Amino acid sequence: MNSRVQIPQTTQASQWAAWLTLGFRHGARGTQLAQCEHQGPLYVQKPFYPEGPECAHVYLLHPPGGLVSGDHLQIAVRAEDNTHALLTTPGAGRAYKARPDRTLQHQHIALSANKNATLEWLPQETLLYPNARARLDTDIQLDEGARFIGWDITCLGLPASQQPFDSGEVSQRIQIIENGRIALREHLHLSDKNRTALNGSVGLREHSVNGFMVAGPFKEPFSEESLSELRIQCAEFSGLAGVTQVGRYLVIRALENRAEPVKKLFIRCWSPIRKQLCDRPACEPRIWTT
Repeated sequence: MNSRVQIPQTTQASQWAAWLTLGFRHGARGTQLAQCEHQGPLYVQKPFYPEGPECAHVYLLHPPGGLVSGDHLQIAVRAEDNTHALLTTPGAGRAYKARPDRTLQHQHIALSANKNATLEWLPQETLLYPNARARLDTDIQLDEGARFIGWDITCLGLPASQQPFDSGEVSQRIQIIENGRIALREHLHLSDKNRTALNGSVGLREHSVNGFMVAGPFKEPFSEESLSELRIQCAEFSGLAGVTQVGRYLVIRALENRAEPVKKLFIRCWSPIRKQLCDRPACEPRIWTT
């Protein structure tokens, strides 16, 4: 197995072209990290098993902590048949202010789940500094019987430091391909030529934090009791939030001006979603409490 994507090298020492390739395999001791290769400052230490051997928790480490102009980070994860892997990060990701040449800051996440495998992609928030120029792509490939739960929390600017995202550009795409066909695609693009998406009533409504959570595919419709629980969580949320069913997928969207309430909402919603989709109670990674 080799899902590594070749990344063009850069000649500037202040730019990174880093990649990380992970592969999970089911064996006699449950889900094992069978492949772990990396280049540059992007790696993992070891899997943890707070739920037992069938589900591996993995923390992705990126010591620089963010993207500068010219950086290109590639993370490729494959879960082979009957495995279950949960991936998260120990802290927030960042896209810093772009240099005058406006070279792109690119992060590409490629997640693949084979037959009857489960992947959970639950990173901490991503902070986009004013005047960043970032492209954030997440592609999910699901085979027959595979399941996925994931979220992205994007913070525009640094409002606590009185630095709004009043200049800069971000292109963010999340795409799920199920058995070779596109099942869901979410795309957000903000630029200096398109501020209405940030300020308009049909856009982010001047909220600086945008959260997106998706889970599925569900073999059966989401239970009305669990759906009602999710709607109550969204109704009690401090910002704007809602839950919708898109085909066999469940989607939750949230708008706020702080990342922490969005993260707490998604964690609360994760519990009933995980129970129905994976027949497992929620088990928060230990790194979230450190």
